[in-house]
Amino acid sequence: MTALARTALPVEPSRPDTSTFAADVIAGLTATPKRLPPKYFYDSAGSELFERITKLPEYYPTRCEIGILNEHHKDIADLIPAGAALIEFGSGSSTKTRILLHAAKKLAAYVPVDISGDFLQHQVEALRAEHPGVAMMPVVADFSRPFELPAVVNAMPRVGFFPGSTIGNFEPHEAAAFLRHAGGILGRGAIFIVGADLVKDTGVLQKAYNDKQGITAQFNRNLLVRINRELGANFDVARFEHHAFYNRERSRIEMHLASCKRQRVTVCGERIDFRAGETIHTENSYKYSIDSFGALARGAGWTPAAVWTDRDKNFSVHALKLQEQPRPRST
Repeated sequence: MTALARTALPVEPSRPDTSTFAADVIAGLTATPKRLPPKYFYDSAGSELFERITKLPEYYPTRCEIGILNEHHKDIADLIPAGAALIEFGSGSSTKTRILLHAAKKLAAYVPVDISGDFLQHQVEALRAEHPGVAMMPVVADFSRPFELPAVVNAMPRVGFFPGSTIGNFEPHEAAAFLRHAGGILGRGAIFIVGADLVKDTGVLQKAYNDKQGITAQFNRNLLVRINRELGANFDVARFEHHAFYNRERSRIEMHLASCKRQRVTVCGERIDFRAGETIHTENSYKYSIDSFGALARGAGWTPAAVWTDRDKNFSVHALKLQEQPRPRST
């Protein structure tokens, strides 16, 4: 074990900012149309449900991305400088990260950033045992907002990792803002490895988000379970249906929770009325072409360096390089 590995920072248990959570929920449920931020899916139960989703036969993105990483891990590792820190935005289970950690033998540090601290702690403990020569420096934070890297990382070359097509959960302007935000954290000359789902047959997409076992529906409704538990709300979860469909005009899958009947719910003392059939928009998953994702990256200050896809061109992994430090947008 290196000296750097021995001084790795411990991860703190997850302590959600209840006031921010409550404010976001109330703002979303009183908006027209109603909406909730998808980042709140990932409490411990939500994170575990999502891991089950990734193993479903209908859900192709995880299998495709893992296949791409396994096939092209050497090419990707060749882009990672010696002594670099690998910074993962939203680490989840770290399954895909293991592929890079095994391939990139000269990595000095791994910095997973995730909002779910308890889940992150479990994953980091396993990785630390597998890679004792790599400093494990977990950061509990919302990766879409400003956060600080461990000070020791500032002197290292930095490589970002953003798998899972999480970039597709952002609106296009938000995706561009996130890429600029990531560039500010990673710094000039950084490499960013990003997974992006591709436009494809609508039937494949429909099945992927409406699995026969109903795990995706359970994952979607768990957001209401969390609001009940943490904010003292009184959602009757059984009165909401999971709806997921492809919006061809916007090239995105939309996930909603639809009210089965006219009802009233109380959240933090606020009364929220629902019409029969009214929905809460809980998530988007945008699908890109190779060209449209490249244009998005260039507009945010990144230069496409390489791209890999699976054989059926269902999914893509992009290597981007930051040539200049991104400047804040003028207001």
